[in-house]
Amino acid sequence: MDLRKYRVVCTLTFGDIYGQIIVWLVVLFISLAAALGLMGASRPIYALATVGLILVLSLPFLLFAFVTTLLNHIEFALVDPALEAKTRTRSAVSPQKPAQAAG
Repeated sequence: MDLRKYRVVCTLTFGDIYGQIIVWLVVLFISLAAALGLMGASRPIYALATVGLILVLSLPFLLFAFVTTLLNHIEFALVDPALEAKTRTRSAVSPQKPAQAAG
């Protein structure tokens, strides 16, 4: 298998993970609401433990959702050698001007 014939293309956009971020923020706000509810109890350490536990338990699910979404948007596109050679010669023919400092 010749790997030079393929190009890795990532088609991930922010809209693909937007829903996942919203759901995780809802979980975060619900945990903060539960912590505020427990804060008035006789032991406020339970409030901090509740938020910590919810964050620790939800982060692996968030990471799994992000990684699987990213992997679903990675594609291997077959590169046409003739088209690739044409674009290489076109970029070699028209050199760009180097950047100059304003002064």
